[in-house]
Amino acid sequence: MLTDIITHGLDVIFCGINPGLKSADDGHHFSGRSNRFWRVLHQSGFTPYEIEAVNDTSILDFGYGLTTAVARATSRADELSKEEFDDSLEVFKAKITEFQPKYVAFLGKAAYKAFSKKKEIVWGQQSEDFCGARVWVLPNTSGLNRGFSLDDLVTSYREFHLAIQK
Repeated sequence: MLTDIITHGLDVIFCGINPGLKSADDGHHFSGRSNRFWRVLHQSGFTPYEIEAVNDTSILDFGYGLTTAVARATSRADELSKEEFDDSLEVFKAKITEFQPKYVAFLGKAAYKAFSKKKEIVWGQQSEDFCGARVWVLPNTSGLNRGFSLDDLVTSYREFHLAIQK
């Protein structure tokens, strides 16, 4: 089981689709060897150094938190059903309503598409809020997401980081 790293009043809650098997097994977010989240977060300016997955709770020191849209761990996010997203929506809404981050950053389009019921999602800032938080959709850092190079990911995350500094 992967525990949320979350507290009240965060600047951003990064929302992965669901835990990978390794992360669920060891209890640390983005701990899969091929996942690029921690490297991208650092290289895009969110953190002054690259956090190691075993120290994932230190992300709170920078005003950021971590959660997942669906709690069930899988080896691939496409193993999740539409019903699992539907069943997770109310819990996710309650979490965002309770903790009130300024932004929710969905990592990949799948979860936000399921939660918003929109057919098409664009990358970047969304026009509507989610339970009072502004929404940004970023490419997923999973090693399985080969559509985005490390440089592409860093560019997308840097754009978000610069936007929230205003």
